Amino acid sequence: MTSNYAPDGATQLEIYKRAALLKANDERSRKVIMTGRLVMPYYSYRGQEIIPSAMAQALTDDDYWVTIYRGIHDMLAKGMPLNDLWAEVAGRVDGTCKGKGGPMHLTYPKKGIMVTTGIVGSSMPIANGIAWGSQLSGNNRVTVATFGDGASNIGAFHESLNLAGVWKLPVIFLCQNNLYGEHTAYEKATSVARIADRGAAYNIPGVRVNGNDPIEMYAAAREAVERARAGEGPTLIEAMTFRFHGHVFGDSDAYMDKDQKKAAMDADPVPIFRARLIAEGIASEDELAAIEAQVESDIDAAVEFALASPFPEFDELTKDVYAEGVAA
Repeated sequence: MTSNYAPDGATQLEIYKRAALLKANDERSRKVIMTGRLVMPYYSYRGQEIIPSAMAQALTDDDYWVTIYRGIHDMLAKGMPLNDLWAEVAGRVDGTCKGKGGPMHLTYPKKGIMVTTGIVGSSMPIANGIAWGSQLSGNNRVTVATFGDGASNIGAFHESLNLAGVWKLPVIFLCQNNLYGEHTAYEKATSVARIADRGAAYNIPGVRVNGNDPIEMYAAAREAVERARAGEGPTLIEAMTFRFHGHVFGDSDAYMDKDQKKAAMDADPVPIFRARLIAEGIASEDELAAIEAQVESDIDAAVEFALASPFPEFDELTKDVYAEGVAA
């Protein structure tokens, strides 16, 4: 990635605002579950906040994002309102999908957040379809497909990269490589050292970046977005990171290398970024503390909004599922 796309101070501060929100939201989610206020499946993204925060900063509201069940950080970074998110994960009618999707099936088209799916790797072919629609209509929108390192080993990954390469679709394949596919370490299931190298097989640029570095991550995202918008086709970005917790909430993560995990948590990217902003004079301690206080207040309000929202009525079971009947 070229230095032409390095973020200025104002852009870095916007990235931090997103990252602070994501960090606080994950911490609150786990707390709410542990205290019994909500019962739901939850896939923690803690440790991966920088990737979507930088990626989203390189996009517009009109651009699309297709993510997976471990994708709440992607959705919040792209602009999903907290109230709508929390009401949905609580199964309430004021949620983004009227409480019927839950934490694994969130969507918010007003901000380009399309079709969250629980099927591993399915974000990529869906993103291709959306990107093809943009190409045909000429709406100049870019689509991002998020997936994990494990998903790079299934057919949908290879088929999607091939088709996107052939048709030069305006799509970005963003692999958040957190080194574990569910409970399996990367090196035990993947034949290549770098997922980014797989782009060459489909004549697609493959870029590996430190996904925990906001400068490097934003530069890669911005260059890929500009390339896609200019009609030059897709990019595969492998953003290296680490998830601090097990595959799903309640997972003991005994399969993780303890020294590796400790080193990753000691290098927590959000406080490191925070310290950099202060050291470089981009923001003061008071400014960042005010941002963080506002985030906590907003999450407080969202949780209470969600818990006060009613559950869906019984007749919602068949709404948005079957087409309305038409008399012959």
